[in-house]
Amino acid sequence: MADDQRRSWFRISRTHYFAIILVIGGVFFIYSIREMTPDWNPKKWMENRTSDLWIILERQRQKIISLHSEINDSSSTHPPTNNMTSAPEVKTETAAVAPYVSPGPYLVEYPYEYPFIINEPQKCEREKPFVVLMVPVAPNNRRDRDIIRSTWGNDRVVQGKVVTLFFLLGLQTGPGAEQVQRQMLQESNKHHDLIQSNFVDCYKNLTIKTMVMLEWLTAHCSGASYAMKIDSDMFLNVHNLVNMLLNAQKTNYMTGLVTRWGTVLRDPSSKWYVPPDLYAPTFYPAYALGLGYIMSLDLPKKLTEASRHVKALYIEDVYLGMLMYHLGISPTFPPSGDYFHVFPLAYNRCHFSRI
Repeated sequence: MADDQRRSWFRISRTHYFAIILVIGGVFFIYSIREMTPDWNPKKWMENRTSDLWIILERQRQKIISLHSEINDSSSTHPPTNNMTSAPEVKTETAAVAPYVSPGPYLVEYPYEYPFIINEPQKCEREKPFVVLMVPVAPNNRRDRDIIRSTWGNDRVVQGKVVTLFFLLGLQTGPGAEQVQRQMLQESNKHHDLIQSNFVDCYKNLTIKTMVMLEWLTAHCSGASYAMKIDSDMFLNVHNLVNMLLNAQKTNYMTGLVTRWGTVLRDPSSKWYVPPDLYAPTFYPAYALGLGYIMSLDLPKKLTEASRHVKALYIEDVYLGMLMYHLGISPTFPPSGDYFHVFPLAYNRCHFSRI
């Protein structure tokens, strides 16, 4: 019996011995694997508080910090090389460009940066005008420009006040556009009165043309007292203009043929149609008709800033009225009803002397 017990104990002890050997071997194997792949099971590492594992973690952390520092140093202090690494790919990756979305038929792309192609940035500084005449005109309409230069645009000093003339243009498109551009460069070299910006010159872009005009006045002619926008098919009595402005309001001033309670046209066949979902009110805010209006030179900057808050309607004079309304400023009626006329008059010296 005792012999059987000894044999049984020996078998159990031997089994325990081999089990202990297997456990130790398994633990050694696991630790060896973890030494080779320290990121194999981070959760178990945190549960195991042995000093060896913490040393492994610290070494790995220092490697990551060192690699990150090397990437930053190389990108900030060394010029780019031809070596292909993952870091430059990350740093040079650019965001996908959003696809072009048209503003639709009743809005224009503004605010937007339209650089000047032909410019006279120092002319106002040299001449120090009292009033600046801005004439929007098509690039290929040299005839109107020459007529204005030889008639009412030829008045440069009136009652001791300097009057400076500019023609505002966009880009000619279609056949012959390059030739028109070359001719305008020659014209600019001769007269130094052309301002051309990088937008397509067309009827729908009149709002862009007007806003570019305001930007230019703000940047290059803010020292003048007044500016007048006048269409190229209009006649202007410059002497009466200067006389009127000598007694005009100095700031927040806009005048012209002012329209109040102008009805929003809802007929889709109309040239000035505006749908209700774009502008719901029945009437527009007060505005000065685009054939010709005058403003004090503090307004251009205020109007361009207001344009960031009001969608740019394609009807330029209405849009200016909307900007004025946003600013809380009302256009002013001119001192005399004879100063502005919509319909052409037969030439009469007495009539034209009062315009």
